Amino acid sequence: MLSRFATRLNSFASAPHLQWPDLVGKPTMMQMAERAATVSGLTDLDLNFPDHVSGEPASIARRIGDLGLSINGLAMRYYTNPAFKRGAFTNPDPAVRREAIDLTKRGIDAARAMGADLMTIWLGQDGFDYNFQLDYGQVWDWEIAGIREVTAHDPACRISIEYKPDEPRAQSLLRDAATTLLAIGEVGLPNLGVTIDFAHALYAGEQPALVAHLIHRRSRLLGVHLNDGYAKRDDGLMVGAVHLRSTLELLHQIRRDGFDGALYFDTFPDTSGLDPIA
Repeated sequence: MLSRFATRLNSFASAPHLQWPDLVGKPTMMQMAERAATVSGLTDLDLNFPDHVSGEPASIARRIGDLGLSINGLAMRYYTNPAFKRGAFTNPDPAVRREAIDLTKRGIDAARAMGADLMTIWLGQDGFDYNFQLDYGQVWDWEIAGIREVTAHDPACRISIEYKPDEPRAQSLLRDAATTLLAIGEVGLPNLGVTIDFAHALYAGEQPALVAHLIHRRSRLLGVHLNDGYAKRDDGLMVGAVHLRSTLELLHQIRRDGFDGALYFDTFPDTSGLDPIA
């Protein structure tokens, strides 16, 4: 039974005047968490690392627990070093690759200190923009080596790859479910799996329910991000706004396949200035 519901925390910075009329600047992580805690039925939060984890991880987890919420997991973000724009695990500079891998390991340690056992990795910077820009064999080897090292860091922590066709790079290395499953097969570690994002699957030209089942057959479905869009980009619209039947089919399929994780609402109300609670 699907009984846990998580959310993208940054959604709760949308329409800040409704929550904080006198706010100057952006809301803090805890302000967004407090706002999220007012949503009926919400059970979990996912936090970005290192963005949302500026303090001691266990203390942050306790404060969120005091709001009545659990931490479903952390999600890596590779923005702290401008050099990551050219790649994280596939950066041409070995020092930058090492920095990305070590940052991910620290994120895994933080997740475990928070009592969570899930780290989601979106390697959006690992890709290319031009023909003849990369040695494809070399960058694939770097990608596999990086994923293998961080996955082996803590076998008790599940590592989930969230694929996406492009953005910020013109072409992502791990652009669809098939390519991601190929990478997971090469890594060969049991605590590695896949997060399917509904809008990402749509604009990868995939049928979400089908790829969810293929992931179940060949690997582990560790995360389900719900949203919607017009299959041309990562729109982050409200669930069911465009593809209601495909959404229902995805939910039906993952229940049949025994998925028991949190359903994560990965929507962007800030784009239209919507109230994230409503």
